Parts: sequence; C-alpha cells; structure tokens
Amino acid sequence: MIDFCLFGAGLIGSVHAANLGRHPMVRFRYIVDPRPEAAQRIAALTGAEIVDAQTALDDPELQAVMIASATKTHADIATAAAQKGKAIFCEKPIDLDIGRTDACLAAVAKAGVIFQIGFNRRFDPSFRSLKRRLADKEIGAVEQVIITSRDPEPESEEALAGGGGVFREMTIHDFDMARNLLGEEPVELFATGSSLVSPAYARLGDYDTAMFVMRTASGRQCHINNSVRASYGYDQRIEVHGSEGMLRAGNRVPTSVEISNGSAISTDKPLYFFVERYAESYAAELDHFIGCIQTGQQPDVGAEDGRKAMILCEAALASAKSGRFEPIRY
Repeated sequence: MIDFCLFGAGLIGSVHAANLGRHPMVRFRYIVDPRPEAAQRIAALTGAEIVDAQTALDDPELQAVMIASATKTHADIATAAAQKGKAIFCEKPIDLDIGRTDACLAAVAKAGVIFQIGFNRRFDPSFRSLKRRLADKEIGAVEQVIITSRDPEPESEEALAGGGGVFREMTIHDFDMARNLLGEEPVELFATGSSLVSPAYARLGDYDTAMFVMRTASGRQCHINNSVRASYGYDQRIEVHGSEGMLRAGNRVPTSVEISNGSAISTDKPLYFFVERYAESYAAELDHFIGCIQTGQQPDVGAEDGRKAMILCEAALASAKSGRFEPIRY
C-alpha cells in the first residue's frame, strides 16, 4: 500500500480524491486545503484526515503527494515535497512563471524523486490508441495535427481571477498533446485571441476564443482551436493527417444509440464536461503514477513535458499580443 496526501479539495481535487479512495494500492491518509468545508467534504467520503501541509510532509510513512490545489501553490508544495523525498503528482501548470517552474524542477531533480505532471489526456483510451497507431506508421509520416478543444461554458469571473488564463490553464493540455503527436518539437507559433463569449475574460485581459498554428523544424504543422463555449457539450477532437492516410479521434457520447427518421439522423450530444469525458484517463494516470512508485521508473509524462508546454503558452501569449509568429526557445 502507498500512503498518499492530496493537496486541494476543489473540482479537480474531488476527481482525484475519488480515484485515490477506491484504488486498491492506495491508503488515502491526508487531505490539505485551507477551506474547512471543502476538506471536510472529501474527508467524509474517503476517511482521509484533515491536516496542514507540514504535518503531512513530516510523516515519514507518507510516500506520495497529489497536488491539485490552486495553481499559485503548486511549485511551493512540489518543492517542499521533493525535499522530504515524496513522489509527486502535480496538476498543470507547475507555476505561471518559468523561473519559478525551473527552480521547482531543480529541487525535484536534486531530490531524485518521481515527478508526474497531470496531462491526463495522454492517458485517454482513444488518444492513446491514436498515438500507438501513429507509432505503428499506419498513416505514414505525420504532416498535420488538428486539435479542437472547446469547453461547454465559460468559467465564473471568480474562478478566472484565481487562474493563469485560458492559454495556461486550458490550451496547455492541447500544447502537450501537439508535442506528443507531432513527433518533433514546435519551433515557431502563431496565436490569435478574441473575446466573443463572456466580458469577464476581456476584463481580465484574457481571451475566450483562440486559434494557434505551430510548425516544427521539418515543416510539420499543428492547428489548435479553443473556445469556452460549445452549446452541444464538451468538444474534444483530434485529427492527424499523414503521408498515407488520416487518423481521427472523435467526441465521446453517453450512448451509441442513433435515430433515423424523416427529419434527420441524430445521436446523443457529447458528454458535457471534463469530469465525465476524461474519467478513464484520470484513473489511468493514477495507475501509471503508482506503477512508477513501485518500480522506481520516471513517468511517461514528466517534469520536462510540463516545462515545455508552459514555454509554448508563453510564446502563444507573446504572439497574440504581437500579431507575429514567435520563435520557441526551450
């Protein structure tokens, strides 16, 4: 059994708490959150003890931490956990500042602990199958990657104010997936953003609608489109075009039932939000993390993946302001 502490009792923390609570190899020991009501909700469901961060990290029996707290706390918690020799699972982004990100990852490297970043989409069954079939050269050499990622509705202004903006909190997943599927690092990026959905984004100097184009050194291309509004549900699609064909992973729907009549042929709308859409991937990424703790191997999705995705975010922000392609400097 592996003793875990969860930092963060918000929405994503609740997703992780449910998976920790039912995993046969996990003893869910502690929950840390400054909001007593949120922590108590998870404690009541899982039996985890509510403690402060220092109490949890000082426990020599604690082997692993899962960081799902506010973005601004990630780097400090990860650094403290590394210094105590704990295995670390950290939700993205590691930090909103590249300098603080690098300092955190230096501490992780010095401690030699296992570190996994929460790019859960790498573990989605459909996307993993697509990646595997790319590796098997089913469509030859990759030429273009097209990623569609649209949330069903905008976040509240309160939630937006506590985050790092759409590029760092939403598109970062798509940047990671682009790197994973292109097979080469992007070397330049163009971004354009608009405020078409909610005035809250504009008030915060952010975008609610965006498009991105990236190129690799050999000329492979990726196009990403984001929106915080999709009236039909959570829109998550990937298409990869290659020299010998095309692979596509579509949206997940509640059932496969289809009706055909004189008016139309219709199916269910896509699953509504990330909690449902990516339920399997969250469970699978935890399985992978636990396997790494047991074997001592570093995770497939690690510190460098988190850092490089953040660099793409920063280049995208610069491009959206400048209106030019920005070079990527890793």
